[in-house]
Amino acid sequence: MSRIVRIAVIAFAVLVGAATAWFTTRGDERPALAQATLFDAPRRLPEFQLVDHEGRPFDRERLRGRWNFLFFGFTHCPDVCPTTLATLAAVRGGLHDLPASDRPGVVLVSVDPARDTPEALARYVLHFDPEFDGVTGEAAAIAALTRELGVAVVVGAPGADGEYTVDHTAALFLIDPDGAWTAVFGTPHATDTIARDFRSIAAAR
Repeated sequence: MSRIVRIAVIAFAVLVGAATAWFTTRGDERPALAQATLFDAPRRLPEFQLVDHEGRPFDRERLRGRWNFLFFGFTHCPDVCPTTLATLAAVRGGLHDLPASDRPGVVLVSVDPARDTPEALARYVLHFDPEFDGVTGEAAAIAALTRELGVAVVVGAPGADGEYTVDHTAALFLIDPDGAWTAVFGTPHATDTIARDFRSIAAAR
């Protein structure tokens, strides 16, 4: 992991700690979690207008009605993104005993909209799980969402071949069925740990 990404992860951890302190403690009602940071009160997401990998509008309302993991990444990512998406596919597989409506969806929000068209996202995310969603849109709209959630994004300089990479926060954002940000999962991501914490959070709700 690059130095920039490590700095972004640390900065995000500080942000989560500060945000968590704003909420009222519920004491014994809070589930014991191995990795996730659960907010005492869910945070309402800002309004946003993006498009999914099928070219359909994707806004805050599309996150309502089920649990969802949001992950910010891009299709040209060499390591973190494919590894994380494979882990999330395994998490969903490990929750196969739950009703389909109770298993979390996974949404990859692109931090590289210049290259990540809906078609490119469809080829990418569906490789990991046919139920995953890939989301892209105008750069300004994505930047507004990443700022609101404290996601650090640093676009690298293009090389001689015109290729570039994007350093970004690798955390997972858990959105509850009301479409509110409920918890965050820091790195490293482990399939069994994420699945156990998700079960605990969902059961407590």
